[in-house]
Amino acid sequence: MHKTTVPGLLAAVFAIVLLIGCSDGRGEVAGTPDGARELVYATAKDINDMNPHLYPGSMAAQGIVYESLVENTKDGIKPLLAESWDISDDGKAYTFHLRKGVSFHDGTPFNADAVKQNIEAVQLNASKHTWIKLSSKLKEVSVMDEHTVRLTLTEPYYPTLLELSMTRPYVFLSPKDFRNGNTKDGVAGFNGTGPYKLAEHVTDQYARFEANESYWGGLPKVKRITAKVLPAGETTLLALQKGEVNFVFTDDRGADSIDVEAMNRLTNSGKYQIVRSEPMNTKMIVANSSKSDSPVSEKAVREAIWHSIDRKTISQSIFSETETAAETLFASNVNYANIGLKKRGYDPEAAKRLLEQSGWIAAKEGEVRMKNDRPLTMKLYYDVNSSSQKTQAELIQNEVLKIGMKLELIGEESSSIANRRSKGDYDLLFNQTWGLAYDPQSTIAAFASKSSYLHATSGISQAKELYQKIDEVMVTADEKTRQALYADILTIVHKEAVFIPLTNGSVTVVAPANLQGVSFKQTQYELPFERMHFE
Repeated sequence: MHKTTVPGLLAAVFAIVLLIGCSDGRGEVAGTPDGARELVYATAKDINDMNPHLYPGSMAAQGIVYESLVENTKDGIKPLLAESWDISDDGKAYTFHLRKGVSFHDGTPFNADAVKQNIEAVQLNASKHTWIKLSSKLKEVSVMDEHTVRLTLTEPYYPTLLELSMTRPYVFLSPKDFRNGNTKDGVAGFNGTGPYKLAEHVTDQYARFEANESYWGGLPKVKRITAKVLPAGETTLLALQKGEVNFVFTDDRGADSIDVEAMNRLTNSGKYQIVRSEPMNTKMIVANSSKSDSPVSEKAVREAIWHSIDRKTISQSIFSETETAAETLFASNVNYANIGLKKRGYDPEAAKRLLEQSGWIAAKEGEVRMKNDRPLTMKLYYDVNSSSQKTQAELIQNEVLKIGMKLELIGEESSSIANRRSKGDYDLLFNQTWGLAYDPQSTIAAFASKSSYLHATSGISQAKELYQKIDEVMVTADEKTRQALYADILTIVHKEAVFIPLTNGSVTVVAPANLQGVSFKQTQYELPFERMHFE
């Protein structure tokens, strides 16, 4: 969840690259007919374990190998492996009519039995999937006939189809790849039903995917995709300039492999194009309202931080306007989020007034404020691998010092920060919303999750009411009631300033100028490579 700054905007990447048919990854490829047959993407991380029922694997890679029953699109939920579905009047039963003639990469038929085995394999490992509420509401998976399967829930749950459409865990692996009848302890292979199949993987070097010639959706025009492990930044830029790489895109943490300046130079050459998605997520600072021994537990302190952040400068100077200033937790294009919340602008004087009214007093201008002999100091954690987070942290540190607040900046690995978040061992930390395909329901469900944002929300005065409304919004079948509940939930956390927005992030693609069909899914984690082709 990070980016690099202007001369390094966006650090660790999922960058895609077209390469001439050399297996060693060398050769000039941009715009050549032979090169058009292959696509290689530079990634700062190995694809890792491709078991789709667990979480270490690359989502961009998993997204081309595995498929779900339904697909989340800009126009709503659409058929994928299920051609149609019926929902019972009480909202507890979903009956899916499966697409016929589909097979896994190993030739095993995709049918109702395969759906049942996969979903039950996910449920056997339920403790790993608590972030997705459907995992706690699935009661039974029933095979009605070869191409009909029914999911029965313990209670109505309106995000069911949304959560079934996600990149993982409710996607389908050949039952022949299961071990001991399940997938929780590893799998024997990675055969999905998607447009590409994994052909070769050398850890920390590359992974090669070949087009699925039996794909039910039609043979992809790009015949091969290779994920090549390369450091983000100068190394990837040099690969682009040499023609070894010619397509890069934002990775699953919101990071790009090259900076904006480099992108512009490439496009000015006439060989490349830049394509950006609409806002996909919101980068933010999470404040721990439950940490009673820290100033961050006070609403006035959190509001003062909010008013002290110059988001326009962050957008322009750090991200060269590839990310836009965010005033609320969700962008207006997120469902249920465009509710007209009162904005808190960049206003250092307002920040000072809030602190003074709350009893935080500075003996003289420029000194750290005190209250009951306690200094106004806190720790802000950022991803040590994200130069943009570090740069933002330094900017914010400098701005809040002007209002009498001191921030200690601590860079740690993202896994360590996630652990702090779940344990509540932090004052402030960088994070981002789940993303367009997952929101608002997934981020909001995380407000009450011990592994996510419980510590951020549990210290506010309306915490009990907030959690009750979250429970209600997930089960209500009435659209007007749902809208009202979401408005209440978003208003509560906005007033309490526990999620301090910074910028709205998009997916950025740098591709050959003659590449057609570059588009986006309703997710920041993968791209529809199978739709791409050359002129």
